[in-house]
Amino acid sequence: MTQTAPDPGANPRARASLLPALLPWGLAALALLALPHVFLANSTITILNQMAITIVFALSYNMLLGQAGMLSFGHAIYMGFGGFFCLHLMNHAQDAGLPLPLPVLPLFAGLFSLGMATVIGAFSTRKSGTVFAMISLGIVELVAACSLIVYSFFRGGGVGGDRTLGQPFFGVEFLYQNQVYYLIAAWLLVSAALMYAFSRTPIGRMANAVRENPERVEFLGYSAHWVRFYSFCAAGFFAGVAGGLFAINYEIATVENLNLQASGTILMIAFLGGVGVFFGPVLGAIVFTLLQTVLSLQTDLWQLYVAVLFMATVMFFPGGLAGLLMMHVPVIRLGNFGVLLRPYGRTLVPAAIATLGAAALVEMLFHLRHSGGRDPEMTLFWVTFDSLSTLPWLLAGLAAGGGLWLTRRSLPALVSAWHDAHLPRDQRLAKTAGQGARATSS
Repeated sequence: MTQTAPDPGANPRARASLLPALLPWGLAALALLALPHVFLANSTITILNQMAITIVFALSYNMLLGQAGMLSFGHAIYMGFGGFFCLHLMNHAQDAGLPLPLPVLPLFAGLFSLGMATVIGAFSTRKSGTVFAMISLGIVELVAACSLIVYSFFRGGGVGGDRTLGQPFFGVEFLYQNQVYYLIAAWLLVSAALMYAFSRTPIGRMANAVRENPERVEFLGYSAHWVRFYSFCAAGFFAGVAGGLFAINYEIATVENLNLQASGTILMIAFLGGVGVFFGPVLGAIVFTLLQTVLSLQTDLWQLYVAVLFMATVMFFPGGLAGLLMMHVPVIRLGNFGVLLRPYGRTLVPAAIATLGAAALVEMLFHLRHSGGRDPEMTLFWVTFDSLSTLPWLLAGLAAGGGLWLTRRSLPALVSAWHDAHLPRDQRLAKTAGQGARATSS
């Protein structure tokens, strides 16, 4: 007598447990569908495309650094390989009349980068730590040299194409930015889901163990080298997908997509968002893209502010923006988040004023140095004034100094409120009553 396996879908408890897991992905899909209808301008949709590509790239880098603990200075080469191969394949398909639709090109780009990652990872993942990082740095320089030698692939430093000349995909010719957006958004959702699924597999779990204690993993009978190798190859595949999406969006691939600066940028994005949480690189990619596109339109010193933000994050919040958010989860579960609202207001508002004041001083100094004093009039925070006048400098100095003083003065109360917020409600109320009784008796 044969027994049939139980159907998980018929179990109400199984269905109930799936709902919380699928809810974030459903909300993300709805948000991706709705964004072009909220932001109608082509320039905004272009920013959304860039943001989505950066998210895929950052998540692929997090598979190396955040999950497997491999610090790589050359991850951008796999994105570059994917971009170059995507454009070569696009141009060849158009010239030969092959029925190769545009939406599948990122898959082939990812497979090409997977092949390159397999070759490079076969020897680089035998080492870990600083040695692995130095090997990745040498590979970047090697690829940079090859870009000048291998003309058939790199074409002297750049390859272009035209996505609209290919076969239409169900009547869509990808002439407009919103059509390209939905293609990129679909790949973003699929890639993020697959990378998250990989992190839940035994290889993904073992990658976390290799990151924490590779010697113990070896002692238990697992090969740390092979775990790093599989993670390395998977990260290379999704980096290639990001490169293919970049090539489709911008219709060009250059050696700047695979140099050391691009690898350093994605490292900064991952750390800014937080490598210890899966959605950390997503936050980092969103924040960095907004700073790069929006803030750069307002000031030439946007890279200075990004660098300051990155250093402050690394020094004071090593877990990144996602780690900072996750620190509040226990407080929210205890129902004590309201305890932090007033201390946060008393600290963050002066801190914001101090930040704006310091930025105003830097911008005015840069304007004077750049103009040589010949053009004293400048516009800052939508206000036009004379930068040679004493009043703007005085106001900016007072904002910076006064805001910093108020911030430091309110920090002890914030620290005390933070400790109180981690106490159960009854203990917190008892502590508050005890403090009130002592204040009354005194």
